[in-house]
Amino acid sequence: MVSSGAAEARPDPRASALMSIGEVLSALRAEFPDATISKLRFLEAEGLVEPQRSASGYRKYTAADVERLRFVLTAQREHYLPLRVIREQLAAADRGAPPVVRPRPALASVDGRPAAPDRADRATLLQRCGLAERVLRQLEADGLVVPGPGGWYDADALAVAQAAAELGRYGIEPRHLRAYRAAADREVGLYAQLVTPLLRQADPSARARADEVVRELLALSARLHAALVRTGLRSTLGR
Repeated sequence: MVSSGAAEARPDPRASALMSIGEVLSALRAEFPDATISKLRFLEAEGLVEPQRSASGYRKYTAADVERLRFVLTAQREHYLPLRVIREQLAAADRGAPPVVRPRPALASVDGRPAAPDRADRATLLQRCGLAERVLRQLEADGLVVPGPGGWYDADALAVAQAAAELGRYGIEPRHLRAYRAAADREVGLYAQLVTPLLRQADPSARARADEVVRELLALSARLHAALVRTGLRSTLGR
């Protein structure tokens, strides 16, 4: 017969499934190389995840917590969503609504060369976007698409190329997009002034806060731009 003292000492099988913050970081790092412990702590402080605490105060994460973090990091990296929007989506998911964020397909090389999850070679970019070589050369000449080291294109370059290709179907040519480049450069200068003071702080979570400020600014900028264009087109549309 097992004594009551022995029964009390028996480990809880649920506790063995819990992960430390270091183990969670190791589990996420392959998919999210920029993830840090400071980032995970920041997301907790923002109420995106609520890990349990051990008797000694250490964070303990469940498998559901890790999936929640993966959802948040995917929404930030692949959809540039600010935490305010992600928090709303998580709340909806907690109420039983289907998830909104879906991971985008990994970029890959069409000729078999190894590629990182978020980069593609020139042939892949042209194939994915349906761009002509001459159009890509023009986009590059205007600074709209910029290849990285080794000639690889990252996910943002692919996004620009795809948008340019789709706009091209409406007769909008690369030369028409130079104004977007100029406007983006002005926003870069403005936003850099806002986030640089954050990056100078000694707080380990300062980088995560700066990233979040940029995401929020981008979301607000997109809303402002869309509203201004809609307003400008009202007379054309007879509204």
